[in-house]
Amino acid sequence: MADMFRSGPFVADHLSPTTADQVQPNGVDLTADAVFEITERGRIGRDDKRIGDREEIQPDGDAYVLDPGGYVLRYGETVHIPEGHVGFVYPRSSLMRNGCMLHTAVWDAGYEGRGEGLLVVHHPVEIEPDARVAQLVFAEADHEGTYDGSYQGENVE
Repeated sequence: MADMFRSGPFVADHLSPTTADQVQPNGVDLTADAVFEITERGRIGRDDKRIGDREEIQPDGDAYVLDPGGYVLRYGETVHIPEGHVGFVYPRSSLMRNGCMLHTAVWDAGYEGRGEGLLVVHHPVEIEPDARVAQLVFAEADHEGTYDGSYQGENVE
């Protein structure tokens, strides 16, 4: 029987940049690259979508100082989900222990980009840029085709 989840070193081979500290036994830590406040209503239609405008929050001194609310957090690493796999992002426990939650979507085989998550802050918190906030894990998965949606290549300069 094949392993369901891949090792941290395997995941690390599909991200850049990474440091040795980010590689965990079962995944790789993702860092906080930028935090955005959503400033305009978006829309999810049956056949289309519109992402509401957002404004990047600048660090106050050495950290993002966040009051309770919802924010979009962009990860610092470019990820490539290899064929035969699906990616899941989970919050690090230190984020949850500080009253925050990170919600994410499934990352399909073939996705490449610097993804984003919904950071929900329930209690005021400070997060330093480049702090490790989430962990990416890969699970082996059957699939037909690879990701070719509108977020392909997102946030890659």
